[in-house]
Amino acid sequence: MEFGFTDEQTMLGESLAGTLERSSDPDALMELGAGAALLSEDHGGFGGTGPDILMVFRTVGRAAAVTPLLDSVLLGAGILAAAGETDLAEQAASGGIRIAVALDEPGQRFDGTVATRAEGDRLTGEKSLVVGADSATHLIVRATDGLYLVDATAEGLTRRSYPLMDGGRASEVSLTDVPGRRIGDADLLDRPIAAAILAVCADALGVMERAVELTTEYLKTRKQFGRPIGSFQALQHRMADLVTEVEQARSAVWNLAGALDTPDRDRHVAATKSLVGRVACYVAEETIQLHGGIGMTEEYELAPLARRLLAADTRFGDCDHHLGRFVEMSAA
Repeated sequence: MEFGFTDEQTMLGESLAGTLERSSDPDALMELGAGAALLSEDHGGFGGTGPDILMVFRTVGRAAAVTPLLDSVLLGAGILAAAGETDLAEQAASGGIRIAVALDEPGQRFDGTVATRAEGDRLTGEKSLVVGADSATHLIVRATDGLYLVDATAEGLTRRSYPLMDGGRASEVSLTDVPGRRIGDADLLDRPIAAAILAVCADALGVMERAVELTTEYLKTRKQFGRPIGSFQALQHRMADLVTEVEQARSAVWNLAGALDTPDRDRHVAATKSLVGRVACYVAEETIQLHGGIGMTEEYELAPLARRLLAADTRFGDCDHHLGRFVEMSAA
């Protein structure tokens, strides 16, 4: 495939970047069409392809913006669309409702174990690290027998919220005899989660690009022994290694964008998430080291970028987890 965007995708990316420079207000993003760009025409959007997802989230990552586009739209609306809930999916894509997806449970580590049970239309269980739950109007909850749509204000549902290292918020969610409506089987998650992993990787790519830019600018302006430290050969070699790793990550993300709707998707997902997770951690550590002490100060732009990269590795499975998945699928 060609590593390039269409004219329409480029225009959307430029408009989105301009909007994010002013504000990351969700209403402004939805009005621009960022949400609709993540859904196909059949589901009320105008995009939904791998390159569309890559364009939107790479731009969001470069701005280090906290938005509901991943969890409420790409993941939440994507699941609703796959379940045939097109009206609700369109509302989520336009910002009319906010969706939080409750999959993980306490004590779980990327293994998909589910203990939340449904008795009739009543759910009981515990969910962990539910991103965006504190501002959600609805939750999609995975139970032992499938997926349920739950009103976030339902009696018996409690949320304990906390900040995340990437700037967002998540909650521990407790459900005690909470009413819910079953919307389908757990296999509805397959494509939305693959798309969400692409989004995490694209976001990390945008963050890495910005972190490298900051580091390059710093090495050109910071002087030691009467000249810019970027003129020292040892630092030039480290920057060359850094740029090479980011280029490799860029190729992997583009490859996943092209393979998102192919039969071999899961193997590409595992390969890309493993590589990008490793490179993200490397870029976070290396750019801070090249900056020295200033790189760790909260007032400087790099510190939140580094935290965002470290968080990207663990979202939807870290690099070691996905490396194991890739090996298993390649050996089969």
